[in-house]
This record gives sequence, C-alpha cells and structure tokens, in this order.
Amino acid sequence: MRLDAAIADAAERLSPVTESARLDAQILLCQTIDMPRSYLFAHPDDDLDDLSRERFEALVARRLQGEPMSYITGMREFWSHELLVSPATLVPRPETELLVELALREIPRNADWQILDLGTGSGAIAISIAAERLLCTVTATDVSADALGIARENVRQADLANVTCLLGNWTEPVENQQFNIILSNPPYVRDDDDALLNLRHEPLSALASGKDGLDDLRVLATDCAPILAEDGWLMMEHGADQEGAVADLLKDAGWAEITCHNDLAGNPRVTLARRDGK
Repeated sequence: MRLDAAIADAAERLSPVTESARLDAQILLCQTIDMPRSYLFAHPDDDLDDLSRERFEALVARRLQGEPMSYITGMREFWSHELLVSPATLVPRPETELLVELALREIPRNADWQILDLGTGSGAIAISIAAERLLCTVTATDVSADALGIARENVRQADLANVTCLLGNWTEPVENQQFNIILSNPPYVRDDDDALLNLRHEPLSALASGKDGLDDLRVLATDCAPILAEDGWLMMEHGADQEGAVADLLKDAGWAEITCHNDLAGNPRVTLARRDGK
C-alpha cells in the first residue's frame, strides 16, 4: 500500500473519533516508519511494507479505542517543550499554560525565588517556569512514583539544574520550607461526571476529586498557607464551572485578594489568592 493511500484509509476510519483524523493518521504513520511528516509529502507513492503496515494498524487501532495521541507517541508539546508522557500522567492541556503565564507575570526575570508545583505529573508546569526563570529554584511534588519518574526524565532532557522532584502527597515533602509562589493543577472533576468516560485512558487519581470535584482544592487551600511567604501567591487551576465555589473555599480558609482568570476559550480557569490580604 502506498503511503498516501494508507493515510487516506486511516483518516477515514479515524474521523468518527477525532477532529484531526488526517493529522493523526500522518503522525501515526511517521511513528511507524520513523520519519518526519515532510517525508510523507515528498514521497507519497512509497510503499508501506507488510511489517510496517501491521505496526501502523496497531497504532490506528489504539487511536480508534480513544487512546490519546500523546500516549501513543509518548510525547506532548507544552510551552514549547517536547515532554514525555505516559498513562501514569495526565496529558498536559493548552489551558494549563495559563497557569504558567500568570506565574511568570509575577516572577521578576532576575528573581531567585522558591517556586512549588504541587501534583506535577509530567513536570510540564515546573519545567516551563524553570526554563524561563533560571535563577529560581522550582520544587515539583507528586504522590505517584511513576509520574515522578516521567517528570524527572523530562527535567533531565530539558537540562535544567534548578528543578527538584520530590515524592509525596501534596505539601508533605516540603512542610518545613517556604515558597514565593505555589502552583497546582489538581484533580477537579466530580466522581460522577460523565466526562470521565472520555478520559478513561488517563489516571483517574489525577482527574476525579470527590462528589463536587473540590476535595483536593480544599486540601490545597488549607495546607498551602503555612508554607507560602506572606507576600506570595497561590495559583490553582479548576473547572470552568467552579469559579464561585473555589473563591468561597479560599475565603473560608482565610485567603484574600482572590481573583479568577479566563483561559483562551473564555472559561474561568485559574484562581489566584494571597494570604490574609498581603
């Protein structure tokens, strides 16, 4: 089968499960033959041998089952970084780049601040900030040893000496330290949310957070205050329908200067707060 025919056939079959069927087919074929996409355009009439066709079909079958492209390819771009991902980590989303953007607005370019990324997963947030603010020290925690292994490898590949990855649940590994900014993209989906059906390939522990989706956000609102500098910021991503609830739980926990920022789609996505109005 010719390469262009293989792409057309796969794209047709993939169209019911993805809005980028042709692109997905091209990426999967590139993965199969270990060539860049430019090769597909330059050599559309090359033949796909039987072994390569079997490998390609296996990848297409995984995509047809709804497996994210990032898990199939093992990579995801975030804030201009190519990151390793696996089923142990969430696939970094574009909307989470807002969290990075807001943090960088507050961190002076010559600052040597202490930054904390809680629930780092693949390390996307920690790496993005550390690469932009090389004088800062970024600490990244995660309760999953498998996820932290991915984060550590991403830090190594990014060649960043200012990131430390620690195993543990939320603030436990850093309970005696102080930070200028604490960031987190915690689980915030309701346990009974139908959206979880479409996310079944990603780790449930990194997605669901109780009956109202706020269990982990409550923990952060309570546990982050003692380790945050008085003039520091807490920044948390949350669901588009949780702006009011997140503001309320932060107020109840003694936070002030609570503001919510919208993502590029116009949805309330990241809430910032300071301790005691500082």
